[in-house]
Amino acid sequence: MLNTQLKSDIDQQIGDDHVLTNIATPLRADAFELDDDAKIEIIQKHFKEIMHTLGLDMTDESLQGTPKRVAKMYVKELFSGLKPENMPAMTLFENEYKYSEMLVERDITFYSNCEHHFVPIVGKVHVAYISSGKVIGLSKLHRIVNFYARRPQVQERLTIQIGNALKEALGTENVAVVVDADHFCVSSRGIADQSSSTVTSYFEGVFKNAAKKEEFLQLVKLKD
Repeated sequence: MLNTQLKSDIDQQIGDDHVLTNIATPLRADAFELDDDAKIEIIQKHFKEIMHTLGLDMTDESLQGTPKRVAKMYVKELFSGLKPENMPAMTLFENEYKYSEMLVERDITFYSNCEHHFVPIVGKVHVAYISSGKVIGLSKLHRIVNFYARRPQVQERLTIQIGNALKEALGTENVAVVVDADHFCVSSRGIADQSSSTVTSYFEGVFKNAAKKEEFLQLVKLKD
């Protein structure tokens, strides 16, 4: 009872504030016991009840298929990054050109959802790395970003997860990530500020050096 009351007090204190509690996406131990079809069936049932509670006429032809469409979208698309088996395969190649400068892939578009209100986070990711002897296909950089974006997220966590995944995949500490995103929980509700964006960054290895960091930020057209 004490733990329940403490959690309730913390929830009231946090309210609408932005909070990051864990670098790892918070998942239960039994998160993958149900298959996709079972999850879709359960979500469909509950979303239909939500729509009914809101007062929508579920006999209307336009609305009848919505619960299943939403459930399928959640499991197969928006939150597909929750499943470890959807992590893209990381095929590495020899750095045959002996390219030793930073490789930058900028303006990787991503779509995610805020885990606090389940509304969209939309933005761009800019990544860079310096090869330690191996390189990765450019499309894989996009796939890594979108794997971690397709789950309920907090932008700080997303930034760190992308950076850590790149370090592990490439076998190098020399990784940089900048995320610039619009949060619909800010623009479409609450304070309803439609002009601001949120920028987060991740710098490891040589990118902790001020000159190298500035070079990267100049290449992606962001100010330090």
